[in-house]
Amino acid sequence: MKILVVDAQGGGIGKQLVTAIKKNFPDAAITAVGTNSTATSAMLKAGADCAATGENAVIVGCRKADVIVGPIGIVIADSLCGEITPAMALAIGQSAAKRILIPINHCDNVVVGVDNLNISDLIRNVIEQMQHLKP
Repeated sequence: MKILVVDAQGGGIGKQLVTAIKKNFPDAAITAVGTNSTATSAMLKAGADCAATGENAVIVGCRKADVIVGPIGIVIADSLCGEITPAMALAIGQSAAKRILIPINHCDNVVVGVDNLNISDLIRNVIEQMQHLKP
């Protein structure tokens, strides 16, 4: 399984995702793409197999991924404090990959009807969803 993890800002969520995915899916190929070098570096240190930074890396990564994981803002243009470009959101939204999005109420985007869980619980939910995708 080819997994694309996308994160912005400091890469904290992406770092936790990479760690949890590696632990639960050791054979998965994880590509980490940060909107900035700090986010990318955090995910690479967490064990991503390869990593890149920026808009084009997101666009190319979306073409190759079976699963895309990240905060919900990755599909909203100009979200995550402006780090998600319209082209990034479009590439993620139009990808043939399965998208598993974490409902983070941040940067003027609020998802109603979703429990306000902590990041650890949300990461655990991501892993549970991914386990349903196993071939």
